[in-house]
Amino acid sequence: MRGVFVDANESLAVIFERLHKQGDPEVRINRDPDIKPEDYPAILDGAEIAIVDHTALPTDIAKKCAGLKHVVFLGTGARSYMNPDELAETGIHVHLIKGYGDTAVAECAISLMWEGARGLAKMDRGIRAGNWLRDDGMQLTGKTLGLIGFGGIAAEVARIALGSGMRVIAWNRSKKKFPKVEFLDYDEVLTESDVISIHLLLNDETRGMITRACIEAMKPGVILVNTARGAIVDEEAMIDALQSGQIRHAGLDVFNIEPLPADHPLTKLDNVTLSAHSAFRTPEASENLMSAAWEHCRRIVKGK
Repeated sequence: MRGVFVDANESLAVIFERLHKQGDPEVRINRDPDIKPEDYPAILDGAEIAIVDHTALPTDIAKKCAGLKHVVFLGTGARSYMNPDELAETGIHVHLIKGYGDTAVAECAISLMWEGARGLAKMDRGIRAGNWLRDDGMQLTGKTLGLIGFGGIAAEVARIALGSGMRVIAWNRSKKKFPKVEFLDYDEVLTESDVISIHLLLNDETRGMITRACIEAMKPGVILVNTARGAIVDEEAMIDALQSGQIRHAGLDVFNIEPLPADHPLTKLDNVTLSAHSAFRTPEASENLMSAAWEHCRRIVKGK
């Protein structure tokens, strides 16, 4: 059984090679992160396992990949790039990797929250342009952070925020417990939070879940942080709220369209901090990710 890492950037390729062990299955690395979906059949060349970082895999393309039985997706958000249910119907199983970057993403979310509270990026841009901008910041100690969704990343966000003196409340679809975190109804989290950070997987239930009505129910001047998926939030409603001041600041690592076009409305707003879907990108997270990818390949070959 053969595998191909179809869209490896150089840093991931180097780690993946280093973690190879004697007796591991044959996995070829395609060192090209910019492949197109139509390139899959030629790149895989009959291999049974595809390791995928970020390249979309439409079902009609997957059907053309002779021999493909397994997709190891490097993360949890496979539904943004492929339809696992449709692939399963064709006999292709999608494997996810959870938890590899919880701390990295949480630290990014916290960074976006603090940036939104103090406006450091705006001041930096102003000073570089010759403008001495001095706005009042928001002091976060004693403020309420609301977490929408509570998995491993949110737990890390809670740990850091609690350590900085914030009250942390959360909503999750299933019952959860975490020391010093208050779990409340969804509406209560929206109305009580000074900062809201989103930590949900994207699926049919969560797509567009943060509606215009939800944004209107938030505290005036709320900070909104999204390191999950852009499509969870009604983008047009968020932009309107940023323009009106209902949302004080948005810290965004994810977008409906990626890469974000240079002329996108979000790039025209001063009260938005933009990050290039890079929350998970640390050496530690990459090491965890490549280790987990190898473990998936080893398990697949053993038929487990």
